[in-house]
Amino acid sequence: MADIKKVLIVEDEIGVQITLEDRLTAEGYKVSVCGDGIKGEEIAKSGEHDLVLLDVMLPGRDGFTICRNLRKSGSEIPILMLTARNTNIDTVMGLKVGADDYLAKPFDMQILLARIEALLRRAASGKNSAHAESGDIAGSNGTKSGGIIKFGDFVLDMDRGILEQRTGDGNSAVIELNAQEYKLLVYLVLHNDRIISRNAVLDDVWGYESEITTRTVDVHIAKLRQRLGESERPKHILTYRGRGYKFELKN
Repeated sequence: MADIKKVLIVEDEIGVQITLEDRLTAEGYKVSVCGDGIKGEEIAKSGEHDLVLLDVMLPGRDGFTICRNLRKSGSEIPILMLTARNTNIDTVMGLKVGADDYLAKPFDMQILLARIEALLRRAASGKNSAHAESGDIAGSNGTKSGGIIKFGDFVLDMDRGILEQRTGDGNSAVIELNAQEYKLLVYLVLHNDRIISRNAVLDDVWGYESEITTRTVDVHIAKLRQRLGESERPKHILTYRGRGYKFELKN
């Protein structure tokens, strides 16, 4: 008799929980469900499951942090991340912190089942993908350590999801960023080796919507420069007229 595979669903939307649990159970999987990020991470670390379906937006702790923590703890459990948005920056961030695959909602159930089967086969054959560390995203001009990127007087700590500025007394202060500003900053850092057009930023960070224009990008870039104290003389977020923006990881 074949082993029954155990799948952990970490998802807070009740409707999605029920749909996934019913279908996976019907397909012969043993299913556990958790709607809280912190508890979900604890269950995933127990080693009792063969695969995790992990939502990005969760109460208590987000999916990116959970995934990163699992990999740091040495867990090689296959992780398939789920999100309500299909943007390149979310995909890049998910894979960088160690996810094996990524699927945007709403998804086709047959595609999800195929992805699950492929990940389980890969794990069973000992060919589970090597997981990229978040530190791999830094270019050669900045310094990096795990999920920490340093540039100038700033420290982008992606393990904690915060930006800090080092002060003259040797301490540091947290720079308050809203969710969109933080996502934009991470995106720019991830692509520090190239000039990125406004359209590319709009599509990847916001997701293409007809009522949103590239002016939105300019406004948020201006706000982010203000957060960095570089409104008058940009040092890290540079404008290339007619081409777009480039992030410089220079000290």
